[in-house]
Amino acid sequence: MTLTQVNLKRFTAFSDLSLELSPGINVFVGANGTGKTHLMKVCYAACEASRPDVHFMEKLVRVFRPSGRRPGRLVKRQVGRSKAIVEVRGGDRNLTASFSTQVKSAYSDAVQVTGLRDWKRDPIESAYIPVKEMLAHAPGFLALNKARETHFEEVYPDILLRAYLPILRGPRDEQRNRLLAQLEEEIGGKVFVRDEEFFLHNKQGYLEFSLLAEGIRKLALLWLLIQNGTLLGGSALFWDEPETNLNPKLFGVVMDILLELQRAGTQIFIATHDFVTLKELDLRKADSDDVTFHSLYKDEESGELACNTTSSYLDIHPNAIMEAFDDLYDREIKRSLRGLVK
Repeated sequence: MTLTQVNLKRFTAFSDLSLELSPGINVFVGANGTGKTHLMKVCYAACEASRPDVHFMEKLVRVFRPSGRRPGRLVKRQVGRSKAIVEVRGGDRNLTASFSTQVKSAYSDAVQVTGLRDWKRDPIESAYIPVKEMLAHAPGFLALNKARETHFEEVYPDILLRAYLPILRGPRDEQRNRLLAQLEEEIGGKVFVRDEEFFLHNKQGYLEFSLLAEGIRKLALLWLLIQNGTLLGGSALFWDEPETNLNPKLFGVVMDILLELQRAGTQIFIATHDFVTLKELDLRKADSDDVTFHSLYKDEESGELACNTTSSYLDIHPNAIMEAFDDLYDREIKRSLRGLVK
């Protein structure tokens, strides 16, 4: 099952948003506070809710972490009582949760979740890579998070659980071998796990992740998810700001791998603030690749969040990233011409 649409009413910062999703790569752009990460977390929670033992409303609470774990705090703030509606569609299946500002528990009778039985008929394997790299902090984290009440959003323990998965049985296909070889060349080796600690094995021996650059750790995590079969056809990958702590020379490598995963049937969601990330994706994609850009912005007239969707890089509007780089370019030209133009 592939996610095809998300509809939000009075949820977090959104008053009313309806978004058609691409089965390939979905790129969310926009200024800070326009809801990029919130959209990805909603879609991720829906993917997780396709698992037999996951409750949709509880997963929403765990990935957003509202104060006191009260679902009502996820309702858009306004005067008086209000109700939020979260709907995610996958083909002909709809998963919907509705709840008011008064709801204090994900399991309250006041929370209405519909479509769950059909939704769980076709589980979606998914992975969410947060901005903060977690592999270097892995030893003991899962045990601590299980035993103690921490305030980590559940995307953090979730990604560690994915990273710890053992390799799938059977031979790997040619595409996975090619992607793994490409990543091994960039990170300089292969990844191993000993007693919950991650190591990079290269010519120098076994290097613990705490000694590696954070950008290398992020590529190593991608290697693990491909190697252990988390990212196969029919799976979904969510990656918040993949450019964080990566040298710009590696952005193209990451985009090539995401495009290859999309061609193999992985649905991908990324949120970015980076011009090079956007441009590398635009330059490297083939005409047959399915890449959609979702530009989130605050409407000047209504003051509410809205979104423009396009399959063309040149048609992204508004494009806060491009506007920032155009401004830099203009100022550089003015400084270069200083004293030459009277």
